[in-house]
Amino acid sequence: MAPLGRARTLATPRGTLRLPAFLPDATRGAVRAVDADDLRACGVQAVVVNTFHLAANPGTSVVAELGGIHRMMNWPGPVLSDSGGFQIHSLLAGGSAAGAATGKGFHYRLDRAGPRKNLSAEGCIRKQVRMGSDICVCLDHCTHPSEPPEQQDLSVRNTVAWARAGRAELDRLATRRPDKPMLFAVVQGGSDPDRRRRCADELLAVGFDGYGFGGWPVADDGRLVETVHQVAELIGPAALLWALGVGKPHHVAAAAEWGYDLFDCVIPTRDARHNRLYVFRQWPPRLAGADADFYATLHVQDKRYVRDAAPVDTTCDCPCCRAYSRAYLHHLFHVRDCLAYRLATLHNLRFYTRLMAAVRAQRDAPAGTAAEPAEA
Repeated sequence: MAPLGRARTLATPRGTLRLPAFLPDATRGAVRAVDADDLRACGVQAVVVNTFHLAANPGTSVVAELGGIHRMMNWPGPVLSDSGGFQIHSLLAGGSAAGAATGKGFHYRLDRAGPRKNLSAEGCIRKQVRMGSDICVCLDHCTHPSEPPEQQDLSVRNTVAWARAGRAELDRLATRRPDKPMLFAVVQGGSDPDRRRRCADELLAVGFDGYGFGGWPVADDGRLVETVHQVAELIGPAALLWALGVGKPHHVAAAAEWGYDLFDCVIPTRDARHNRLYVFRQWPPRLAGADADFYATLHVQDKRYVRDAAPVDTTCDCPCCRAYSRAYLHHLFHVRDCLAYRLATLHNLRFYTRLMAAVRAQRDAPAGTAAEPAEA
């Protein structure tokens, strides 16, 4: 069960979310292989876009000229815009571009021959507001857990300073906008509990609508790192919690038990394109303990499915399972037809929305029992 006192819903300018909720990654303004109607058919409530990628192409000014991110995507529901701090970190760490973090934000090049670009804490907020996001995210300085202590300390200092600047900028812009977006901050600090505590305490003192776990949430052994749980305890039940990059179904179930409200990850859509489909072992699933036993992974391209007339999951009501067999999906992947990616993505997205419905039901059920979800 989720910790007592957690919110059950989240009101945004474009609708109310039932919590916990999983938000598919529409990084560049699209969830790969599916459209807005497909998302609605799967029960998706909201999506995540990425400020860094949309600023690079087509540009946030273009998004604004097209009527904002919702109109451009034809998506009527809430949109959360990630700041892009993780992506810039990955870009710089990969050695493909010159750049660095400063006290005001990032400067970088998309490639060594390209022009220099800057993303400040205030500019990051302005870009998100320009796109029309419902939930904005402060720029944060992400680090890898293996980086030295001085880099981790710099990450915390920059993350807090940028969050303060982002808070002030959104408050300034809100006077011109009746549907003020929410603002989330991201807790950094690597694998050190004291740094995480310091970052969380300073961000709580500023005040935000929600807080996210930033950094690498999964250890080398495939388990959620201890600081994911720690951040939930530091923030407490009074504020919304976002588990950035989480994740696999059992990771989502575990983090939801710890109190996280929002999740996003490329796993369901990326795995779908690689013929990895998720199937519940039983419906409704037993999620107590949050281990991996409540679901299985079906590799539909395996030879065993060449004549399998059953749907991917007999308990699933997604557009794929309602109309098509494992054998047909096997065939589509074998001939590399793009329909395979769409049908598989529809199924995995529906698996995740059903999982979240089960989590919402399970949190109110006695420990160790399965509860029939009221809705999915």
